[in-house]
Amino acid sequence: MRAVVQRVSDAAVHIDSKPVANIDAGLLILLGIEHEDTRQDADWLAGKVARMRIFQDENDHMNLSILETQGEAIVVSQFTLHASCKKGNRPSFIKAARPEHAKPLYQYFISIFEKEIDKIVGTGEFGAMMDVSLTNDGPVTIILDSKQRD
Repeated sequence: MRAVVQRVSDAAVHIDSKPVANIDAGLLILLGIEHEDTRQDADWLAGKVARMRIFQDENDHMNLSILETQGEAIVVSQFTLHASCKKGNRPSFIKAARPEHAKPLYQYFISIFEKEIDKIVGTGEFGAMMDVSLTNDGPVTIILDSKQRD
């Protein structure tokens, strides 16, 4: 399971020009699920993101987590995070999980992350074409992979 975690001053998701999620300061999390991922991957990743100290403290050091800042979050499913570009110019998405496996795991990740930060998070719509906008604060962008926990 992969996540691109972006610290944002604001972010929004629109589907067919209609807003479905909108936040102020917090995190935009793009989540990619592969066929080998399990609930244990989601548990680890949700906990890691919730406790990651990437927000500024009073001394302007990245020393606070979303828990401490009480920031907001949006989680968007993005299968393209598992693209392989080894051959040719067209990405292969063979490692990305099929919807019947990915959607329940996406929903599980959201539920665990909400418990971790004790807050409802915004979401996109699984499988939909979405317009995602954000103002990356910093910019701070972190890539996490549950298969590379070192």
